[in-house]
Amino acid sequence: QVQLVESGGGLVQPGGSLRLSCVASGSGFVINVMAWYRQAPGKQREWVASMTSAGGSTNYANSVKGRFTISGDNAKNTVYLQMNSLKPEDTAVYYCNAAAGYYSGSVYEGDYDYWGQGTQVTVSS
Repeated sequence: QVQLVESGGGLVQPGGSLRLSCVASGSGFVINVMAWYRQAPGKQREWVASMTSAGGSTNYANSVKGRFTISGDNAKNTVYLQMNSLKPEDTAVYYCNAAAGYYSGSVYEGDYDYWGQGTQVTVSS
């Protein structure tokens, strides 16, 4: 099992910044991709950004490209989401996601999806 714990959400004015953190814990897991999703009230959960563990390749939703940056610290099993130039439409619960698996002997089992509990981000004046 992989446990994900997010932090860093809060209330910020339009144009402001926040940095979200997500710490992964567990034993014997291999994380291949870490990502951030968000869900606004009355809307479906949407993908925001993702990063591969090997190589650190990143991708962003068009709605956040140029404003948000995903980064990670493999030694700390932590992924960050730096959010700049925040807009009211960025208001949502932000969830950390990990695609991870395990080796059972020489056989890789996965990837399985793991989710954090979410952290609220509110952009309002």
